Amino acid sequence: MTDAAYPVGVPVPLALDLHCVLAPNPSPMTFWGTNTYLVGDTTLAVIDPGPQDAAHLDALLAAISGRKVEHILLTHSHLDHSPLARPLADAVGAPVLAFGDSGAGRSAVMTQLAAQGLTGGGEGIDPDFEPDRCLTDDEVITGGWGRMRALHTPGHIGNHLCFQWNDTIFTGDHVMGWASSLVSPPDGDLTDFMRSCTRLQQIPAARYFPAHGPPIKTPSHRLEWLIAHRKSREAQILDVLRNGAMAVPALTRQVYTDIVPPLLPAAERNVFAHLVDLAGRGIIGANPALSVTAEFFLEAGSKTDVKGM
Repeated sequence: MTDAAYPVGVPVPLALDLHCVLAPNPSPMTFWGTNTYLVGDTTLAVIDPGPQDAAHLDALLAAISGRKVEHILLTHSHLDHSPLARPLADAVGAPVLAFGDSGAGRSAVMTQLAAQGLTGGGEGIDPDFEPDRCLTDDEVITGGWGRMRALHTPGHIGNHLCFQWNDTIFTGDHVMGWASSLVSPPDGDLTDFMRSCTRLQQIPAARYFPAHGPPIKTPSHRLEWLIAHRKSREAQILDVLRNGAMAVPALTRQVYTDIVPPLLPAAERNVFAHLVDLAGRGIIGANPALSVTAEFFLEAGSKTDVKGM
């Protein structure tokens, strides 16, 4: 096992009955590309087929090498994960299983923001994605390749699932070792994200296999870091708002003082995700109403000392 990038299109063994085939889609959002996992030996489950890419489909079919694929499992429906699911399903005759389409699992506040016209931001949604079967939280999928437990972990997107397999968890984009997960409203919801992190803390695991980057060898430490990172960012935002009401662009530039300009839009979405969460907890208010164009202010009497949390 290595922390260096896997060779593109080549099945890399990571554990007994587990291989990864790396898709050729490196980017600032995907690190070295999407990890497509093949679980099993004589029969297989495939996790996250990846982007619409003919070369990656050919690589997957070569790695499958005629073996029976019983299930195609999706952590979520971003364009770097789900578009190849249908072509692969057609090629191998396996059903596609996921929590639901790209709107499934969206929280009430994010549904409201989407209805107001908030779209886009960060990773692209696969608008046409439809699973053959929708999985429910805690549902167990079994096959000749083993047993998988589906864990609904919304936050990065409402339909996000993690998959528990033996003593490991495939964490999709929820927990990665190379970066914190993007949470971009209206698809991402920070309140849900933090709740999902807390849930994963209750499930012992020896390793995490994320959808981008190398395996995470100390899952509990990574979750602790991820939660602390978000709480630290929250504290920064509240420190800025103590100086007066502010809109998202100006607030972002005060919080992300050393960010390069191409990453500012993603940073603004991340700040807005925190603001929506803080508003939902009654710590801040929005003028005239909660939206990406609002001015945000500290609510009188709110408890804002979160640095020690």
